[in-house]
Amino acid sequence: MDFRFTDEQQMMAEAVRNLLADHCQSADLRRLMASGEPRDEARWKRIVELGLQGVLVPEDQGGLGLGEADFVLLAEACGYAGLPEPLVENAGVALPLLAAVAEADGPREVLDRALAGEITIAVAHPANAFVADADTAGAILAATDGRLHLLDSANASLVEQPSIDPFRRLFTLSHDAGPATACAETAVIRPHLDAAFDRGALFASAQLLGIAQRAVDLAVAYAKERKQFGKPIGSYQAVKHLLAEAQVKIEFARPVVYAAAGSFDSTDIHSRARISHAKLAASDAADLACRTSVQVHGAMGYSWEVDVHFFLKRALALASWWGDAHHHQDRVAERVLSQPLGAEHAFAREAADA
Repeated sequence: MDFRFTDEQQMMAEAVRNLLADHCQSADLRRLMASGEPRDEARWKRIVELGLQGVLVPEDQGGLGLGEADFVLLAEACGYAGLPEPLVENAGVALPLLAAVAEADGPREVLDRALAGEITIAVAHPANAFVADADTAGAILAATDGRLHLLDSANASLVEQPSIDPFRRLFTLSHDAGPATACAETAVIRPHLDAAFDRGALFASAQLLGIAQRAVDLAVAYAKERKQFGKPIGSYQAVKHLLAEAQVKIEFARPVVYAAAGSFDSTDIHSRARISHAKLAASDAADLACRTSVQVHGAMGYSWEVDVHFFLKRALALASWWGDAHHHQDRVAERVLSQPLGAEHAFAREAADA
């Protein structure tokens, strides 16, 4: 079995990395934070022009019909850049969920507008206490009262909630949901809600992986420039060991995240455990990498002038988004305690290994 990413997957990820390297630099983040605007419209327009909104939407509904393994590298690139705009939540979670229930004319029309880049879709999922980026969304998918509702965001009442991450806009949602706004009964679309949760957890893991690598890269760059006793601090063994430990943590987490993306379609206890393992491993890697980066920067690392705080705050926010550590530990424990273990079961699937 070939576990490598294809040339097409690598090329798509490279296009996103290059765009974000040009248009999502630290100066761009600081300018957006100073303006108080929810997103950089020029940057978002360039992202829309890449046509990434429909990556996970089936071709017969106007999307690209690709899979989670195609999107995981894009999510990682967004984490590395600290992208404020909701590309991952919109294209990675909301649109696949909307496509799964877009049978009536109303949802189809909203999906078409979202695929064209005219609007974004926010998701109010039971797994999350708040709704992210609801203020800039054209519509909100809300699972409540035993149904999945498609709401016009203009008619929803949003109350902004504080976030540790200055670029994560979180809201509580209240609305007048009824039969007219219902897309489907929750019992019918439960598998789709579960898939949305797993996509959210998987792509949060990928972002955390990118955040971890960016934090280490920032620390390495600083360690090469900062001098003590006439030598760069990166030449000292104590600093090398700190950075090496963080990098090793990342390298052990990376294949876990990629394996979870590759087995996503199995939708069984094994694939769910891999996703949870990925969230746990990537969260730990990002936490260690960000804290190490702060330590390497010394007292400056605690200041707003150094970019590390952007990534530390995003890592802290994503660690409990789409399931906290306890939830994902429980899912891993369920697989470990109920299924056979051993090397021969490393890539087990329920259908083949029941």
